[in-house]
Amino acid sequence: MSERGGFPLEEATIDELQEQMGSREITARALTEAYLERIEALDRAGPELRSVIEVNPDALGIADALDAERRESGPRGLLHGIPVLVKDNIDTADAMKTTAGSLALEDARPARDAFVVERLREAGAVLLGKTNLSEWANFRSTRSTSGWSARGGQCRNPYALDRNPCGSSSGSGVAVSANLCAVAVGTETDGSIVCPASVNGVVGIKPTLGLVSRAGIVPISPSQDTAGPMARTVADAAILLEALFGADPRDPATAEAPAGLDLTAALAAWDLGGLRIGVARNMGGFHDRVDVLVEGALDALRGLGAEVVDPADVPHATELEEPELEVLLVEFKAALEAYLGSLGPHDLPMRTLADLIDFNERHRDEEMPAFGQELFVKANEKGPLTEPAYLEALTACRRLSREEGIDAVMDEHRLDAIVAPTGGPAWVTDPVNGDHYVGGNSTPAAVAGYPSISVPAGSAFGLPVGISFIGRAWSDPALIRVAHAFERATGHRRPPAFAPHASIR
Repeated sequence: MSERGGFPLEEATIDELQEQMGSREITARALTEAYLERIEALDRAGPELRSVIEVNPDALGIADALDAERRESGPRGLLHGIPVLVKDNIDTADAMKTTAGSLALEDARPARDAFVVERLREAGAVLLGKTNLSEWANFRSTRSTSGWSARGGQCRNPYALDRNPCGSSSGSGVAVSANLCAVAVGTETDGSIVCPASVNGVVGIKPTLGLVSRAGIVPISPSQDTAGPMARTVADAAILLEALFGADPRDPATAEAPAGLDLTAALAAWDLGGLRIGVARNMGGFHDRVDVLVEGALDALRGLGAEVVDPADVPHATELEEPELEVLLVEFKAALEAYLGSLGPHDLPMRTLADLIDFNERHRDEEMPAFGQELFVKANEKGPLTEPAYLEALTACRRLSREEGIDAVMDEHRLDAIVAPTGGPAWVTDPVNGDHYVGGNSTPAAVAGYPSISVPAGSAFGLPVGISFIGRAWSDPALIRVAHAFERATGHRRPPAFAPHASIR
């Protein structure tokens, strides 16, 4: 292994790691050991990032078996021997726990792996561990602090340790950025992949709903939830997404994916000639430094041959909050209780949302030291999925975000993608007042179930800022093409230095 920045695997890509394993310069065991040592040095000690909630005690054994298989029959594919972290709301039927960050599920045991974990194992990935997250994927309180869970504590932004890593896939974004793994899996309902990708200087793909199975993932909303990859490069994110993609009988939404969808073929295109990209000005303008970065990104897109249509605002982008919340509250209660019912052992006391509310009250010092559970309480007051108010809100969400929203502007301007800033620079972590978002664009695509990709677009005050490429359903390959070309042309990704505070220069 060659030294880079004092760590042998600094910024190593999947292709580079496969080349080194193929030439026997390194083994999967050596990779796994290096990342485990890095986790111990930076996550448990040093800057104490707290991005990894637990490491897999079987990781080295898995790596040894994969090394033996490589020697005997060759690699299974591009993920063979690659150490991957997964978010702690994704089921693993092994020695690790799946808790969504909550102490309430410490004794729960999933009956089987989540489908995405099955796919990772089949691809030959090394399951390195579980990542910290905003507890319950940030659907517990209206005044929450992203990146905090009772099990994992407060996850920290590696660019400025007093800043927030966003969430809810906080640990996945931080771990990838800090080179604690090769790639990681996050989940998103609204912003939980793209926001932590943006503020931690990495790539995050929120795929079209149904591209990746939700089976075995602690739910919030069946109409919005999805898992997706987080990586240091678009290519690595696409490789991971290709492995996660697949039809799953446990998730009917996966049957809607087009046959033969190739997610990595788009990596061969290095320019954007012939593509039309619209600028959603109504999803930006919330921070002057970010505005400057957006203009630079648009110049880069023009330089790649894209026709930039400016403006191309997304209609109704600011009208989704109220109906979305109604949908999430109703779906959360139903979906979570169905998930809890699937867990073993059968005497696990947590079977309803009311059980969780009661647990949190009884363990208030550990579970609610700074913020409460207002969303839990509101969700528990909701009725079944047949309620007229819920059905009306769901219809409004789909109409405003799809045919009258993203589809409408893309049809009007004949667009291949929409571009907007992912969000602002990371805010100071504040457990007293909660999160301080300055702006973002995740909601229209999240509510629609459409894809979006966040890619590093530069920095403000030394803090990374991402740019998002958004499209209509199943346009994931086209967005990967745009994001990959942009990344190659700009090269904004910089590894973090673990500064105590942001720079004011």
